[in-house]
Amino acid sequence: MSTGPAVPAALRDAAPSLRCPRCAEPVEVDGRSLRCVHRHSFDLARQGYVNLLSRPAGAAADDAAMVAARQEILASGLYAPLTDGLAAAARALDLPPGVVVDVGAGTGHHTAAVLEALPDRIGIALDLSVYAARRAARAHPRLAALVDDVWEGLPVADGTAALVVDVFAPRNVAEFDRVLAPGGAVLVVTPAPTHLTELVTELDMPRVDPRKAERLAETFARYSPGPIRRVRETLHVPGPVAAAVARMGPGAHHVSPAALDALSAGAGEVEVTFAVDVSTFLRA
Repeated sequence: MSTGPAVPAALRDAAPSLRCPRCAEPVEVDGRSLRCVHRHSFDLARQGYVNLLSRPAGAAADDAAMVAARQEILASGLYAPLTDGLAAAARALDLPPGVVVDVGAGTGHHTAAVLEALPDRIGIALDLSVYAARRAARAHPRLAALVDDVWEGLPVADGTAALVVDVFAPRNVAEFDRVLAPGGAVLVVTPAPTHLTELVTELDMPRVDPRKAERLAETFARYSPGPIRRVRETLHVPGPVAAAVARMGPGAHHVSPAALDALSAGAGEVEVTFAVDVSTFLRA
C-alpha cells in the first residue's frame, strides 16, 4: 500500500538530465527519491518537489508571504505582458534537443507559459525557496520542481539544456555555459530603470542600476546577442494590489511592514509603471 506521494511524471522525465549536487554523478529515481551511485539521496516532499540543499536557505530565500503575494499578482494577470513576451521569445527560438531550465523559477508561472510555447519540452524549475517549489511542482505537468542554490551549481548534467530561463534571478553564467547544449539559448528578464518607479519612490525601495543593460551584455559577452523584447505598460491598480506587487520581490526585504500596510489601506488607485526587457543570448 502506498505511503507517500507518487513521483511526478515530470521528475521521472527530467531525471536523465539531472546530476547529483554533491558529487556531480548522474541521478535516477529510486522509489520516492533521487539517488546517485554514491548513495547521495534526496527525497520527494509530499508537495511534489525535491529539496537538494545541503543546509537551510535562510533569509536569502523568498518566504511564504512573498511567494503568496507573487502568486496572487501572477494569477491576476497583471504580469501577463511579461509572461506573454517570454513565451513568444521562446517560441521564436530554433533550439537543439534538451530540457528547459528555469533558474529562480519562483512559483513556476512563467516556466509553465514557456512550456506551453514549447510543447515537446520537459522543464526543470529551480528555486532557493521551499515555498516557491511547492507551487512550482503544481504549475505544469511537464515541470519538475527542485529546491537548489544557483551559486552552488546547477543540478543539471552537462550539455543537456536547450534553454535556460532567468526572470529577475541570479545569473551563474559559468553554470549556464556548462549545462547548455551547443546552439542553446538563455532568456533573461530584467527590470528597466523605470520599473515600478512609483512604488520605489514611495516605499524607498532599492532602485534599478541604470547600467543594468550594459552590465548584462558584459556578463553574456561570450554569447551572440539576440532580439530584445521591451515590455512597457502603465497600470492603475488598487492599493492592496500595489502593496502585493511591492511584497513579491526582493525589494520587500527593505520596506517596513507599516509602509506596506499604509499603501494597501489607501483609497483609490495607484499608478504603477511596468517596464522590463526580455533579452535573448545564443550559445555557439
